[in-house]
Amino acid sequence: MYERILVPTDGSDVAEAAVDHAIDMAMKYGAEVHTLYIVDTDAVAYSLGAEQVDRIRQGKFSGMTELREKAEAATAHVVALGEKHGLDVVEHHAGGQPHKMIADYAEDHDIDLIVMGSHGRSGVRRALLGSVTERTLRSTHVPVLVVDYQGEDEE
Repeated sequence: MYERILVPTDGSDVAEAAVDHAIDMAMKYGAEVHTLYIVDTDAVAYSLGAEQVDRIRQGKFSGMTELREKAEAATAHVVALGEKHGLDVVEHHAGGQPHKMIADYAEDHDIDLIVMGSHGRSGVRRALLGSVTERTLRSTHVPVLVVDYQGEDEE
């Protein structure tokens, strides 16, 4: 049923909950796991110059040590967990609008399932904060499994 599962990650607790589900699904179906770290170029455009934003959009984080290390750590966790369970894992780093990058990646790589975390916010909080997960749901025809995360700091 699922041959390729995509799990976008930023290394947060919310993303890690989704990673656990993605790995579990991949083990059950013998699927290849794809992990994707995306730098939201709209969010960083104000603090970086146009040249650096262009490099990020091309997936080139050289010279941006902190950003590169964060991206590598987030996807390396998925790789290590996948390898521990005998799964093939493909990692990719990119820059752009997260929901569009996720939808494009899923289409370009014949992804069968996207697994993403959500804070489970609703109402005004969700409307004010926006939601990459919600936007992804509207941007792709690939099934999306949304993992609701309720951490210690959540109500």
